[in-house]
Amino acid sequence: MSAPVVDARAAEVFAALGDATRLTLLATLGTTGAATATRLAEPLPVTRQAVARHLRVLEDAGLVRSTKHGRDVLFRVDADALRERAEWLVAVSSAWDRRLADLRTRAERP
Repeated sequence: MSAPVVDARAAEVFAALGDATRLTLLATLGTTGAATATRLAEPLPVTRQAVARHLRVLEDAGLVRSTKHGRDVLFRVDADALRERAEWLVAVSSAWDRRLADLRTRAERP
């Protein structure tokens, strides 16, 4: 049996995605393209400072990038990082699919 493929950032990514506000921010950025913390905070029941902290967690996990434009900091989804995490999930899922199929085959043997 081969060693499992491990994504070194997986734990950090899952921890970042384990919060409903951060998921909302990621989804919003996915549809708007880029926005400031102030703009992202407008529809949310949290302060702009709380949104900035959530965005920092997402950025530390590599899911969001920020760029400074004058006095504004724009945040956007890092599509490449999300694609890498999705590919890792597919690889892990495929390995479990193979294991479960093997287990089913063994269980159905007379």
